[in-house]
Amino acid sequence: MRPPSDIRAHGFTLVELAVVLAIIGLVLGSLMYTLSAQTDQRNFEDTRRRLEQARELVLASAIVKGRLPCPARFASAASHSNGMESFCTAAATSAASTCAGSETTTEQAHGTCSNHFDGFLPAASIGYLQTDAEGFAVDAWGNRIRYVVTRTNVNCSGSTLPPASWTTMFTSRTLLRSYGISCQPDDLLVCRSATGITATACGGAANQIMTQSLVTAIIYSVGKNGATGGTGLDEAANLNGDRVFVWHTPTPSTAANGEFDDQMTWITVGELYGRLVSAGVLP
Repeated sequence: MRPPSDIRAHGFTLVELAVVLAIIGLVLGSLMYTLSAQTDQRNFEDTRRRLEQARELVLASAIVKGRLPCPARFASAASHSNGMESFCTAAATSAASTCAGSETTTEQAHGTCSNHFDGFLPAASIGYLQTDAEGFAVDAWGNRIRYVVTRTNVNCSGSTLPPASWTTMFTSRTLLRSYGISCQPDDLLVCRSATGITATACGGAANQIMTQSLVTAIIYSVGKNGATGGTGLDEAANLNGDRVFVWHTPTPSTAANGEFDDQMTWITVGELYGRLVSAGVLP
């Protein structure tokens, strides 16, 4: 037998423990990243479904009311429309007409909306159920879903003289019935990039996805980074209140125009008229 002095206890050295802990850290980090990525993907897909649902509800509302809904308004926590459509109390009298401070949630026959280009989905008015505490529709990240609707028109004809170009046609049942299916929208644009765009143009046909004669309404989510997004050129273009919007596949923060994770869908004038004609609302 060995003498007692030759019996030694074997265990982990500090180096071995450090290696094991490092490996565990890498595994946990990888798992957390994978779970986070899976959660983001689920939220992305859920938001896409919510946008499509919102789109169908907007079209359903158009069939019932004979017009597109106006956006909901949010100026502050103390001044908003509780997720309902927001109208001006009087019809627009020029292309520059505004009605800040005199909005109403009572439907107006003239169809002039208080926030044509910088409003939110009117969840309470169209029956969209996934909302926040103030009645505004939200995406899978809890950010409010935005909605814009055309304001100006072109090529209208009908039983009376053509209206002024700034007459709000598509949000007025009365006016839309008066001019049948002759009117086209004349303002909303969807561009591929914010590079070269202005407040009224995409900066060239090559940068256009949808022209102003085609789009009647746009519904979009500001994505996961909605609360802090908008710093990149492309995302900022969707939050500046004008009639020109940007959409493309998601890009990281290292992209030329910064991070972009907005999701967007739109309603064309042909689809709108097709639904209204099929339902017997028009002509």
